[in-house]
Amino acid sequence: MITLTESFKVKDLKSDVKPIWCPGCGDFGVLNAFLKALTDLKLDPAHVAIASGIGCSGRFPAFVNAYGFHGVHGRVLPLATGIKLAKPELTVFAVGGDGDAFSIGAGHLPHAARRNVDLTYIVMDNEIYGLTKGQPSPTSPFGMERKASPYGTYDAPLNPVAMVLSYGATFVARGFSSQPRELTELIKRGVEHPGFAFIQVISPCVTFYDTYARFKESTTPIPDDHDPSDRAAAMGLAAETNVQYLGVFYEEDRRAHHAGVTLVQEKAGSDFSLGDLLERFER
Repeated sequence: MITLTESFKVKDLKSDVKPIWCPGCGDFGVLNAFLKALTDLKLDPAHVAIASGIGCSGRFPAFVNAYGFHGVHGRVLPLATGIKLAKPELTVFAVGGDGDAFSIGAGHLPHAARRNVDLTYIVMDNEIYGLTKGQPSPTSPFGMERKASPYGTYDAPLNPVAMVLSYGATFVARGFSSQPRELTELIKRGVEHPGFAFIQVISPCVTFYDTYARFKESTTPIPDDHDPSDRAAAMGLAAETNVQYLGVFYEEDRRAHHAGVTLVQEKAGSDFSLGDLLERFER
């Protein structure tokens, strides 16, 4: 993580591209918390890279005065992993929505988690496909009735926090876009964590599925006596159905993926000379 010595403000991190999300969208709160976190940490924008997939959240990198890559649907984690491997000195973020992360991109999530890729993955979960006009997503609640599901959706929703905990992620948290101060702190902790940091952010879609009131009633902070080093206890909190806990569920210290790759490169370099490699290619 490369930082700046001089102070700078949130406005310095805003690009000239203005957000075009619907007024009231939860993603505005996520963006503001993200910019505040980078400001508090004094991250050098020249050493920050943001990868995104498809969806409303896919526009995220364009609004930040840092390096960004708007990738293809569901492939944000391979993209972010490649960036981190190529440039380990960068602070890397991956951003996506619940469709991008848990549907077409779901197959990449367990591998980024188990490898402990040193990046912060922020998933803006609105429980619906907002950009494509309101179809049910993998996290939509059972029986949800909308224009695209007039008779209700009868697929059971995924539990993202429980999933990622089971995949072996070393930092797992949940925030709410309407709580910017707490969300800022979660993002800061995710950045400072030396490994894969997963943050599910409840980020309501006011156009197709306005859930602000429901989540204000159903969310509550993780109990103060929770031990974030206890994965079983974290799984118990994640399994609660009557309440959605906000905060850090789990955190552990484990060697990051790029550090292991570096060790392999060093071992390979000591075992073979350039002449040895050329000889092998000529065989």
